Amino acid sequence: MPTDKDFKRVVRARMKKTGESYTAARAQLLRDKPKTTRAAKRAGSAAPRAAATSGDPARYAELAGMSDDSVKKATGRTWDQWVSALDGVKADTWQHRQIAEYLQTEFNVPDWWTQMVTVGYERIKGLRARGQRRDGSYEASKSKVFPVPIGELFAAFADDDARARWLTDVEPEVRHTAKNKSVRMRWPDGSAVDVGFLTKGPTKSQVAIGHRKLASQADATRAKAFWTEKLTALGALLADR
Repeated sequence: MPTDKDFKRVVRARMKKTGESYTAARAQLLRDKPKTTRAAKRAGSAAPRAAATSGDPARYAELAGMSDDSVKKATGRTWDQWVSALDGVKADTWQHRQIAEYLQTEFNVPDWWTQMVTVGYERIKGLRARGQRRDGSYEASKSKVFPVPIGELFAAFADDDARARWLTDVEPEVRHTAKNKSVRMRWPDGSAVDVGFLTKGPTKSQVAIGHRKLASQADATRAKAFWTEKLTALGALLADR
């Protein structure tokens, strides 16, 4: 039928715009189809409202707290493209976990980067302040590039003995590791630390740290200063080696 062909063209256009699979794009379009109700008739329109605008795309990286180059290298998309894809499914109305799961299942975003993209999107949409989580708690983030292969940088966090040489005065509990990708730790005070790794070439790699579940902005400020100091110590240790 002509109408079916027209609908398929709309689905393919959405796939091109958002990067979704055919099934996901079709399901979303069917879900968003206007429904005529008595209330809508009284209001004069049954069409759903478009997603809220996100401001100037030139500021997306600033609001998200991560450059376009970094997020594109890790996920294949810039912030502008991610906002377009997530706005297309009204992800700004979802819970944090729903957005992260959607990124992983529909776009195959690596585990740690689902959190980074979700947090960046929420900041861009004004759903959380910089340093604050959706549940009201706070977080601190810090990243640094080191002139070492990614395997060596990963081992500095994942190996207990190697970590103790630079991460002094604290003994976190390592909860999960994914080789050369991520390390998750639980801090003695109950807060959580997520560590992600990104290769920058054969002899250069980057670490990005997210310290979560902090009670206040002051705690987040102290955590950021702490990680700045410790990553400097790690850099000195790696340079000596």
